[in-house]
Amino acid sequence: MKYAVSIYSFNQYLQKGFTPEDCIVKAKEMGFDAIEIVDFIFSGKDKFEYAKALKQKADEVGIQISNLAVGANLLSEDGINQVLEYVDIASILGAPFMRHDMCSHEGLPHWQGYDNVLDTLAKATTRITEYAKEKGIKTMTENHGFFSQDSVRVEKLINTVANENFGQLIDLGNFLCVDEDPVTAVGRCAKYAFYVHAKDFIVKSGNGFNPGETFFMTRGGNYLRGTIIGHGEVPIVNCLRALKKANYDGFIAIEFEGVEDCIQGIRIGFNNLKRFCESI
Repeated sequence: MKYAVSIYSFNQYLQKGFTPEDCIVKAKEMGFDAIEIVDFIFSGKDKFEYAKALKQKADEVGIQISNLAVGANLLSEDGINQVLEYVDIASILGAPFMRHDMCSHEGLPHWQGYDNVLDTLAKATTRITEYAKEKGIKTMTENHGFFSQDSVRVEKLINTVANENFGQLIDLGNFLCVDEDPVTAVGRCAKYAFYVHAKDFIVKSGNGFNPGETFFMTRGGNYLRGTIIGHGEVPIVNCLRALKKANYDGFIAIEFEGVEDCIQGIRIGFNNLKRFCESI
């Protein structure tokens, strides 16, 4: 297993003056094999020139850029073109993988659901992954964003695209956002995995009171709060076993979303994750 950390995990410090270059240095200091880049760090910058600078910094400190994660709305031509441009950015970064969103339910007629737009999403995804394949980049969907998050929906999309260059970024915690059991979901999707996010959540039942600030509501009305890997209720070890059974041996990237100090949260979570991986 190769260990990475998403630059998103450093968001607390990025808001206090840390730069993405600082995150690259810190990830290396903490012992990660790679760092994942997220599109928000390009805001207000020349994406192509900044990608070159990030690649140079990663090469200087000796850490790989493992993935580029970008938002998307593949129901519009402009949205597709934006993702195609990010494929070029991923190539400059030297990232072997790129994860892009699909779309949200917002803006769709109330009678339209996932199956109604599946073919449209699959055609757009095929265009993107074929373009990325020319550059040696595998593309992925993630169980992310509520609309394209359930394991059955993600599996249906991957099987509709039916392209060896397109797979899944499995987020071990995100299935809880749609009130799905992570072990069942990871077991279903493990064979499609190109990349993995490790994260943990504290879970509060929607039958009780809203726990308030720092919690968010799942699609089914329960409450989640990000926390340090091993401190929450995501069955990390069982999920790792399902991945191992499917012979997954790629990157597993920490995506820390807790309210704890992010450097401490990443460090403790990384130590726990390594122990969990070694135990299976």
